[in-house]
Amino acid sequence: MESTMRLAVVAASSILLAVPAFAAAPFPGTYQPIASAPTVLRHATVLIGNGQRLDNADVLLRDGKVQALGTGLQAPADAIEIDANGKWVTPGLIDVHSHLGVYASPGVDASADGNEVTAAVTAQVWAEHAVWPQDPGFAKALAGGITSMQILPGSANLIGGRGVTLKNVPATTMQAMKFPDAPHGLKMACGENPKRVYGTRMQAPMTRMGNMAGYRAAFIEAQDYIQQWADYDKAAAKAGKDKKAEPAKAPKRDLRLETLAGAIKGDIQVHIHCYRADEMANMIDLAAEFGFTIAAFHHGVEAYKLADVLASEHICGALWADWWGFKMEAYDGIEENIALVDRPDGGCAIVHSDSPEGIQRLNQEAAKVIASADRAGIAIAPERAIRWLTENAARALGVLDRTGTLEAGKMGDVVVWSGNPFSVYAKAEKVFVDGALLYDRDDPARQPVSDFMLGQEVSP
Repeated sequence: MESTMRLAVVAASSILLAVPAFAAAPFPGTYQPIASAPTVLRHATVLIGNGQRLDNADVLLRDGKVQALGTGLQAPADAIEIDANGKWVTPGLIDVHSHLGVYASPGVDASADGNEVTAAVTAQVWAEHAVWPQDPGFAKALAGGITSMQILPGSANLIGGRGVTLKNVPATTMQAMKFPDAPHGLKMACGENPKRVYGTRMQAPMTRMGNMAGYRAAFIEAQDYIQQWADYDKAAAKAGKDKKAEPAKAPKRDLRLETLAGAIKGDIQVHIHCYRADEMANMIDLAAEFGFTIAAFHHGVEAYKLADVLASEHICGALWADWWGFKMEAYDGIEENIALVDRPDGGCAIVHSDSPEGIQRLNQEAAKVIASADRAGIAIAPERAIRWLTENAARALGVLDRTGTLEAGKMGDVVVWSGNPFSVYAKAEKVFVDGALLYDRDDPARQPVSDFMLGQEVSP
């Protein structure tokens, strides 16, 4: 009989293996862009997101996408004209490390769904199944210019499960927020967090040695799982040609190993919570051993110590501006970290939040990096810094072909700022998602309020 699986061939440990890609992806997204009229933003300072800046320029949004950039653009007769003279325009900001929806506000046990602390490896769980779309944090993030974000499980586990990329739109269901066709992320964590959680339970891992052994054991299982499906497909193909042969028996599906196999074959982006440089080096070796690619190290307060290695390995550093010293593995953090990781020879630096408050002012977090770099004698222009919040973030999430820069044909995710977005005085005045104006600071009717907040008294 014919195999019911579509096979993808990947290299792992120098052996070509076949991995099953199941035909019907569960929990499909239902996101649909909100209908919008053509809109042209006139006479703005435009940061494209790829290192380029345009002065006194126009941006035309049409059919939910960026249609054109330039000076004196011709717009359709029915286009909405917005005078952006004195304003700055950027791509929508992207946060690659958020827990909105899985650690929702208010911060009570009933809303704490980020860590499945039942085993050191819980690759079978998916953050999207815990996302509460009514979390008030989504609207607050929108007011800060965030148009897309990756929601991750927490860092209690060696391998905590899958993350999901969302469009920041008001919705009743998680499916209605899912970024179309974005790959899943795999959340891993090294260092103190998994050691701390399981060491107190008298379960492995209790040391960094145990952490590393736990990763290796899990990926060895995944390699075996890959081989089982390769053998099954071979047997199924043979049975299909020989009508007298016994039907091939498919291996039992294992949700935990499916996720790890997806990471090995490159369908799932690997994101690793890791602070120390020596541990990042270990994780790079782990990736080489099992044939997967690391999209980004998150937090990475010591990323500056191996910035050259990260650049050569094409690994992004998703980092804080100045968090340090709150535990031993964060002790060697420096304020110039992001500026040093943002090397001109392939460095990929990202400013992330890991915070329901920080996500509201991600532009100001980036501004702190600019100031720290300046004190160290490193001049960083706005057109370079915006990449930390847009282009590089989109690259780490595997969606750069559709968002992250203002280029013709990409999603119309756009923010109009009152001034230079890296000024403490700058505010996001208008936020467009797929060309639709979802937030307007001057129009209360375009300031989304979740169902949870309706009827609540909020102090001005």
